[in-house]
Amino acid sequence: MRLTTRTNLALRTLMFCAVNKDRLVRKQDAASAVNASENHLAQVINKLAQEGFITTLRGRHGGFHLARAASSISVGAVFRAFESELPFIECFSDHNTCPLKAHCIMRPHLSRAVEAFYSALDELYLSELVSCNSGLEALLSMDGPRVPSRCAPSGKDDGFIARPIPELAAQ
Repeated sequence: MRLTTRTNLALRTLMFCAVNKDRLVRKQDAASAVNASENHLAQVINKLAQEGFITTLRGRHGGFHLARAASSISVGAVFRAFESELPFIECFSDHNTCPLKAHCIMRPHLSRAVEAFYSALDELYLSELVSCNSGLEALLSMDGPRVPSRCAPSGKDDGFIARPIPELAAQ
């Protein structure tokens, strides 16, 4: 499976917003930070706004920011918003010209596989991508380098996912 450039830019843009929370960010700043053309990013920003992931403000002092908390934005929902319009394979398309379509039993298996892919990403939230990620913060923060946050392992068995240490995060 290969994701579109638009999906990739959408996730990068949302991470940029999450790192710069409580700020209205400009398209120019986001384009520079995520290595995208402003024209291409404008299309992505428009779709993100239509889907309710970001809120935009037009005008000279305009920009955009997350429409809701990063902890409520599922990566799976973002991917579905950008990828669902494109069929994964021809047999998922309304214009299926495959000569095997009447007898092929691969479609339900592919359908389950694609849904499993999205389901795995439904459990991942934008906040998990940016929280305690000082390297990402250094790359995307509009305020310059920050004091590194102190994080601890989450205790999950599926690898190290950093979480803020509550008593240190309050300092």
